[in-house]
Amino acid sequence: MVSKLKNFLLTCCLVAAGGVAQAHAAPLQVGYSDWPGWVAWQVAIDKHWFKDAGVDVSFQWFDYSASLDAYASGKLDGILATNGDVLVTGANGRKGVMVLVGDYSDGNDMIVAAPGITSVAELKGKKVGVERGLVEHLLLLVALQKAGLKEDDITLVDTRTNETPQVLASGEVAAIAAWQPNSGQALRQVPGARPVFTSAQVPGLIYDVLAVDPVSLKAHPDEWKRVVSVWKRVVAFVNDPKTQDEALEIMARKVGLKPVAYKKLLAGTHLLTLDDNTKVYEKNDTLQSIYGSTENANLFNVKYGVYKTPQNVDSYIDPAIIKALAH
Repeated sequence: MVSKLKNFLLTCCLVAAGGVAQAHAAPLQVGYSDWPGWVAWQVAIDKHWFKDAGVDVSFQWFDYSASLDAYASGKLDGILATNGDVLVTGANGRKGVMVLVGDYSDGNDMIVAAPGITSVAELKGKKVGVERGLVEHLLLLVALQKAGLKEDDITLVDTRTNETPQVLASGEVAAIAAWQPNSGQALRQVPGARPVFTSAQVPGLIYDVLAVDPVSLKAHPDEWKRVVSVWKRVVAFVNDPKTQDEALEIMARKVGLKPVAYKKLLAGTHLLTLDDNTKVYEKNDTLQSIYGSTENANLFNVKYGVYKTPQNVDSYIDPAIIKALAH
């Protein structure tokens, strides 16, 4: 899920700021990938709810980093991404406006420690594997701060997120920072390993959003409103005990897992209703606000050189559709 950043910066730079893929030919093109809050849209796709809503939209499946590449190069009108990554694509050439906050990570992102380590404080003086500049790096910094430690109290070992389970198993590091399914894989591969900090302890640190090219949004406001309106139906279907099993079957089938396994991943993802969105779009500097959370990501991105110039966070957030759909 989060921030597969540096491998697509060059692609972003090749696209003029504000450039748009189409001006527009239907259907709207949205990129999505393997994160429960994004795979949930598969329910609407399989059940033809966009047709019911009267909107022509095509969801295109990618690996996450490839979806960012496709959006950056102008091949998509919208992208399902983390709020921090929306800033990155914008800073490097292709802006996106966040029109819906679909979920926040509620435990799927973890600091997983080797056997015998039971707290973040015990990582002092030890090595931790993390992919620098990604949101797991941010999660690690928050975990250290809450434990009364600084970043230089540990030694960071640059580790690609998909390699973190193997690195933890090798004994090279005392802990790793990773998101599902990598974090879960580390827990399975290393008997006695345990999560010592998760995103459930900092709700709102990592939001997952639908971001839309501003030119497409201006040209097709009603269509995008209809797309967002379907999310209400999706969340209700996924959360309702009467229909959740069917939802899990649809979602699990998309990613090649069994429903029982996917249910655990869904548990670490807090889906947000449209009513929840009205609160998230309230402007303040806390993590409970998309504004405060995104500014936090903005400061992190600049500090760690993901991009040089701080972004105007307000220009990446448009609450108009949420306000229009609020009841």
